[in-house]
Amino acid sequence: MSRRFETRKRTILEQLDAPDEEYHDLSPKGSVDAPIRSLIRSINHIDGLVTTSSCSGRISVFLEGRKAEISNPEPQGELIAGPGGKGGGGSWLFSSHDPVPVPEVASPSHYGHMFGLQQGGVGSSAPDVSARFIHLKFEPMILHILTASLEDSQRVLAAALNSGFRESGAMSLNVSKTGELNPMVAVRSTGYSFDAIIGYQSDTGSNLAMVDEIYLRTLVNITNERFKINSERIARFRYSLHDQYNQKTASTLDKPDWEDAEARKRRKREEGLARQRALRTSNGEASADSAPVLVDQT
Repeated sequence: MSRRFETRKRTILEQLDAPDEEYHDLSPKGSVDAPIRSLIRSINHIDGLVTTSSCSGRISVFLEGRKAEISNPEPQGELIAGPGGKGGGGSWLFSSHDPVPVPEVASPSHYGHMFGLQQGGVGSSAPDVSARFIHLKFEPMILHILTASLEDSQRVLAAALNSGFRESGAMSLNVSKTGELNPMVAVRSTGYSFDAIIGYQSDTGSNLAMVDEIYLRTLVNITNERFKINSERIARFRYSLHDQYNQKTASTLDKPDWEDAEARKRRKREEGLARQRALRTSNGEASADSAPVLVDQT
């Protein structure tokens, strides 16, 4: 293992071991997300690996930054949002790394209030494309792992791909001037992320909803389902990564449930047939109960 890697890992671990009030990173929250702290510790205990940045997965509501006007695409001295609305005074209106509670009975503006939206944009004329739109997003876990060698990066990448993080890949594959190679692996899956525009900021600075409460509730339900998928893939990744490095360590972890496409198809078919049988049985019992009873009166 190279001295360069050992030095970087030691520095990173010292930062992670700092008290919460002293630790700060570049994320909006400024610390390691609680849902993956155990995973981060587990990875960093493996020789040849160290995490450099992470997000456990989140739901967020984001107000785009200021956009350049068509008549003046490059204003002097003013910060302008880049692609996706980042920069230029953009701001987070809501962010959570956990599923959002769904109350059985909610007020007509429960999620609108939670996301900092005012009614007034629904049913009105469409805002101009230069408006600052408000997005509700779900983003799955993304994790960057610095590795000590190409072999280590291949192990991490194999674990990631086998666990459903299909957009994972290795970076920094150029050999340094000292002849060292420490690839970085990005563990990610964008296939079940989504981004929905739910409002915009008016000329007076009000954040107006463009959708109703039912639509917001639907998006929250979808997001919570994606959180479940995300958690399952994280568990599979942890197991698979330990399996790549140490079979004994992997055997001490609860192996997460895993279904390939054919197994899932077969299970769904069997569940459907079981429901049909139950329905036929129920209908048969109902018919028997409603049939007239014949009494021999002779």
